[in-house]
Amino acid sequence: MKKIILILFLTMNAMNSQEKLPFYEITDIPNEINSTNLMVRMIEGLGFRYHWATENITEKDLKYRPSKDAMSNYETIEHIYDLSNTIYNSSKSLPNIRSKKKTSMDFISLRKETLNNLKLTREVFTSFNDEDLKNVKIIFQDKSRKYEFPIWNLINGPISDAIYHTGQLVSFRRTSGNPIPKGVNVFLGAKN
Repeated sequence: MKKIILILFLTMNAMNSQEKLPFYEITDIPNEINSTNLMVRMIEGLGFRYHWATENITEKDLKYRPSKDAMSNYETIEHIYDLSNTIYNSSKSLPNIRSKKKTSMDFISLRKETLNNLKLTREVFTSFNDEDLKNVKIIFQDKSRKYEFPIWNLINGPISDAIYHTGQLVSFRRTSGNPIPKGVNVFLGAKN
């Protein structure tokens, strides 16, 4: 009996000590509609969807690919991580350096870093006024060239791409037999 109590205590303690990752839910609705609040809400919507699309994902889910030429869920998660880096760097008008070197992180690290990149982006944008936002530049750079784009390209580029690929994760999880947790409401930005 003492062993059972000890095991239960240790299990509950381990569960309580797990780090709560960002975007479990979306923040309250802002009082004002402006460019900055709209951008923050887009990041929160992406973060919320990604949080739940990757919650309780299994090894089977990570390996799933719909066809031999398609990316696996794990490769899609790597791509979303790269997009989150681009989104964060762009929020600070930092260059995104093109590299052929692939990320080698485990799923848990990729998920945590992606959500933290989005959290940091939200914090940067929250501190901006509309003029600050207008001055954001998306910068891509390689050894010989540098390209700059206005913030509009962040919306129809990396943010939209990350939302699109997050939807793929949701669909592929359902196909591999492990749908996202019940009660996730993307309309309300909460889990019931």
